Amino acid sequence: FQNAVFVLLVFLILGRKSNGVTVESNLGFRSCDEKRKVQFESSEPADFRVGEDGVVYAARSFQLSSDPTEFIVYAQDKETQQQWQVVVKLKPGLQPKVQMSTLVFLDPQQSPHAQHSSHLQRQKRDWVIPPINLPENSRGPFPQELVRIRSDRDKSLSLRYSVTGPGADQPPTGIFIINPISGQLSVTKPLDREQIASFHLRAHAVDVNGNQVENPIDIVINVIDMNDNRPEFLHQVWNGTVPEGSKPGTYVMTVTAIDADDPNALNGMLRYRILSQAPSTPSPSMFTINNETGDIITVAAGLDREKVQQYTLIIQATDMEGNPTYGLSNTATAVITVTDVNDSPPEFTFMTFYGEVPENRVDVIVANLTVTDKDQPHTPAWNALYRMTGGDPTGRFTILTDPHSNDGLVTVVKPIDFETNRMFVLTVAAENQVPLAKGIHHPPQSTATVSITVIDVNESPYFVPNPKLIRQEEGLPADNMLTTFTAQDPDRYMQQTALRYSKLSDPANWLKIDPISGQITTIAVLDRESQYVENNMYNATFLASDNGIPPMSGTGTLQIYLLDINDNAPQVHPQEATTCETLQPNATNITATDRDIDPNAGPFAFELPETPPSIKRNWTIIRISGDHAQLSLRIRFLEAGIYDVPIIITDSGNPPKSSTSILKVKVCQCDINGDCTDVDRIVGAGLGTGAIIAILLCIIILLVLVLMFVVWMKRRDKERQAKQLLIDPEDDVRDNILKYDEEGGGEEDQDYDLSQLQQPDTIEPDAIKPVGIRRLDERPIHAEPQYPVRSAAPHPGDIGDFINEGLKAADNDPTAPPYDSLLVFDYEGSGSTAGSLSSLNSSSSGGEQDYDYLNDWGPRFKKLADMYGGGDD
Repeated sequence: FQNAVFVLLVFLILGRKSNGVTVESNLGFRSCDEKRKVQFESSEPADFRVGEDGVVYAARSFQLSSDPTEFIVYAQDKETQQQWQVVVKLKPGLQPKVQMSTLVFLDPQQSPHAQHSSHLQRQKRDWVIPPINLPENSRGPFPQELVRIRSDRDKSLSLRYSVTGPGADQPPTGIFIINPISGQLSVTKPLDREQIASFHLRAHAVDVNGNQVENPIDIVINVIDMNDNRPEFLHQVWNGTVPEGSKPGTYVMTVTAIDADDPNALNGMLRYRILSQAPSTPSPSMFTINNETGDIITVAAGLDREKVQQYTLIIQATDMEGNPTYGLSNTATAVITVTDVNDSPPEFTFMTFYGEVPENRVDVIVANLTVTDKDQPHTPAWNALYRMTGGDPTGRFTILTDPHSNDGLVTVVKPIDFETNRMFVLTVAAENQVPLAKGIHHPPQSTATVSITVIDVNESPYFVPNPKLIRQEEGLPADNMLTTFTAQDPDRYMQQTALRYSKLSDPANWLKIDPISGQITTIAVLDRESQYVENNMYNATFLASDNGIPPMSGTGTLQIYLLDINDNAPQVHPQEATTCETLQPNATNITATDRDIDPNAGPFAFELPETPPSIKRNWTIIRISGDHAQLSLRIRFLEAGIYDVPIIITDSGNPPKSSTSILKVKVCQCDINGDCTDVDRIVGAGLGTGAIIAILLCIIILLVLVLMFVVWMKRRDKERQAKQLLIDPEDDVRDNILKYDEEGGGEEDQDYDLSQLQQPDTIEPDAIKPVGIRRLDERPIHAEPQYPVRSAAPHPGDIGDFINEGLKAADNDPTAPPYDSLLVFDYEGSGSTAGSLSSLNSSSSGGEQDYDYLNDWGPRFKKLADMYGGGDD
C-alpha cells in the first residue's frame, strides 16, 4: 500500500511428531488502513499454508535439518491488487523465534509505488508499529532483539532513538532497551505473563540537538502465555452431603480449581474428572463430575447411610482442556457425607414389658421401654415418640422419652386405688419425630404391651361426710349428745382393728368424742355469741387413726350451725351524750344494740322508768325507728352537769328480753351555734364541779407539805452549823479526812500551799463548796449526831455497853464516811498524834461524870485524872 508500513512477526512452535516436525507460525500485517483486506499465499503450498488471519501451518510432517528452511509468503490487496512479499526462515529449536522486521517511514516521493499513485499527496509524516507478541519464560540469549525502529529522515539527519514507559525508564526498569543509533529494541530478561501481561512503551526520534523529528510512536508488547502453571483447587478438601436413597442425577456439590495461565487459551482451560472413589460399594461409580463446571452428582442408586456413611473422592483438574499428554494437573479430595433419612422405624427390644407401682403414688416411673433404631442417633429420624393405644381409658399413665437413651418412661400421673384396679395392661406404639420415608412401613416390632401391677399400701381413714354440718340451738348445756362422726378405712383387704377417734381442734373446748364409737357430746354450753363462732358457724376437727404399718390417720371437720335464742338483752349506744342547758337544741340520738340476731333483736321499744320521778320530769324519749330513739329535755332549762338517765330497752324476741341502760348525759352551756364552751367542755370530758374542787384542794395540800419540809430542812441545817465540838481541837484525836479537788501533776506541775495541810481550819467551809465536787468519803453537810454519854458509875463493865451504843449511833450517822468505821475522824490537831486517848466522845460536859477513880489506876492514867478529875475544873 502507498504510505503503508508492514511488520512481520514470526513465531515458531516446534512439536515433535513421529520423525517429523509440525510447524505453526503467525504472520501479522498491519496497514495504515485497517479496513483493507489482504490475501496471503505461500510459495511452498505443499509444505506450508497461510490462513486468512495470517497464521502459517505445516501442511505435512517433515524432518527439519540444521540449515534454515526458507519460503516466501505473498500478500495481495484484494481491492488494488497490490502485492508484498516476505521471506520466512525456520530453524529447529524448542523456543519460538522472532524474526526482526524493519519499520521504515516512506516519503511519498520515495515510495516505489509513487509512479502508480502520483495523485496522492502525504499530508503528515507518522509511523505505526503493530503490537509485538513476545512469549513468556524465554531462555534467551539476552538481550534478545525485538524490532528495529528507523525514520526515513535518518538519511539526511543524524538521529537518536529512545523508549519510555513501564519496563523501560519506569518500574520495572531495564526490561526493554533501545540502541540510540540503530533504533534496535531488545528485551533483557525473560518475561512472566502472570505478573505483567503487556507493556506499553513510547518510541522517540530526535536530532543531535534534541529536537523532535518524528511524533512519538506507541509500542505495545504482549506477553504470550505459556503453560507454566498447574491448576490449583480453592480447597484441598471439599465437604458435601447427599441424603441417603437419593436418585441418580441428584446434585451433591461443586469443586473449583483455578489456573494462573490465560483462561482464554488452552493453557488455562481446565477439565475435571474423578480418579477414585472409596469405598467402592455398592458401586465403584456412585458419583460423576461435570468436566467443565466441577459439579458432582449421583450417577447410581443405592446410597444407604446405615451401610456407608461417607464417600471419599479424588478429583483431578487438568489444563490444556484435559489433554493428558501436554496438560498440567492437580488433585483434591471431596468428602461426601450421606445424611440420614427416616428409613428405619424404631423397634421394641421386647414384646412385653413389666412394672409395678404402689397405690396412690403419682409421678413415679413404673417401666422403661427400650427400642432400637438404625437411623443416626439424636436426630429427628432417631428420636422416638411413644403413645398408648389401649389399656388406659382414664388417662392414669403417660410415656415420656429419655433424650439420652431414647427409652420410653412409663409414668403414673393420676393416683391408682388398689381396691379398684390391681393391674393394668397397656398397649404402646413407638414412632419417630419425623414421618418415615416413602415406601417404609412400621414393622410389628414397633408395638409392645406393658403389664403394670398395683401394690396395696396402708391408706388413711376418711370421714364421711367431710365436713359434716349439723344445726343446733345455742344454749345447749353440757353432757348432751350432738351427733356421731365416724370414718371409713379404705383398706378392705388388710387385717386391721377398728379405728380410734380423738379430738384435734376444739377452739372453745365445748366438745368431746368417744374414741371407739365416734359419738360427740358437749362439755360446755354452746353460745352463738362466742368469739370462736363466725357467721353462726363453729368448727371442730377430729382425728381417726388405724393400727396399720405404718399407722395412718385422717381428719374430719364438724361444722355446728348455731341457731340463735333470745339470751341477750339490748344495750344503749353510745353510753355518753352531750346536750345544752336550754330546751333548744337539746335532742340526743341513741341506738339500741343486741348481740342476738333477727327475730330476737329489733325493732326495739324505748321508755323511761317511773322512778325516780325526776327522770320523766326532766327528760323525754321518742322512738324514731326500729333501732333508734331520740332523748331530749322536757323542761326549759337544766343546770349544767352530768346526769345518769336510765333507759329501758326491750327487744322483739319471744319471749322478749329487756334491760335498763344508763346513759350519761353531760349538760353544758352552749354558744349561739349550739356548741359547748371551753369550760363546759372540761365538764363534758367527765369532771364535775365537785371533782374539780377536790383536785384543787389536793394540789394545795401537797404544796403546803412541800413548803413545811423545806422549812424543816433549813432549820436542821442551822442547828448543825451552830453546834460546837464537845472537846478541844487539840485533844481531838479523831482522824481528819481532808478534801482534795484534784491531784494535779505533782509538785512541779502546780504551786500548792502546803501549809493548808498543817492548818486545816483555814480551808474553806464545806457549806460554801459548790455542789458536785464533794468527794465520796467526805463528810456531808448534816446535823451532828448525838452520841451516847458514858455513865459516871465507877464500874468498868459499862464500857462494852457504851461502845455498842456508840456503834449504833455511828451506823445511823448520815455524816459518816462510806466505809466501816466506828466514828468519824476529823483533824488530829497540831500536837502529838497521841495527844488524846478519847475517841468515843463519851462526855458532853465535865460536870456529868466523876473521873476521880482514874487516880487509883496508876501513874499511866494520871494525865486523864488531871484532865477530867478535880471537880468543875
